[in-house]
This record gives sequence, C-alpha cells and structure tokens, in this order.
Amino acid sequence: MDAYFTRFEPHSELTVLPPDLAVLMVGVSARQAASPTASCWARMGAGSLEGSLLAPAHGAFNGAVAARLAGGEA
Repeated sequence: MDAYFTRFEPHSELTVLPPDLAVLMVGVSARQAASPTASCWARMGAGSLEGSLLAPAHGAFNGAVAARLAGGEA
C-alpha cells in the first residue's frame, strides 16, 4: 500500500513554455541589469568585509553560544 502523496499525476503531460516568453524574460532581465539603479548598487559594492550585525566576523548567529558549544569561553 502506498502511504505517500504524489504531487504530480504519473501520466500527465509536461507543459512547455513558449519560446517567446523565454525571450521576453531574458530581455526584461537584461534591461533591469543595465538600469541606472542596478549600476548604482553595483558601484556601491559589498561594503566593508568586517563583521556587521547581519554578517558577523565569527560566522555564528550568537558568538558566545557558539564558543561555548565548541568548548571555548566567550
């Protein structure tokens, strides 16, 4: 007995997107990448490589807890 739920029907046909849609999506993404806003954000760069609130230098969500779990003291 199968006790699992299958998301897709086993004998259904695959849906193929029209090539015009793919061309449209590529064009939109190219225009967005070349926009003045994207250029400005690219020039700003990643900022400092030092630790910040969302990317701490120690790499842990909570440095003190990570140090204790690793066997050291914070």
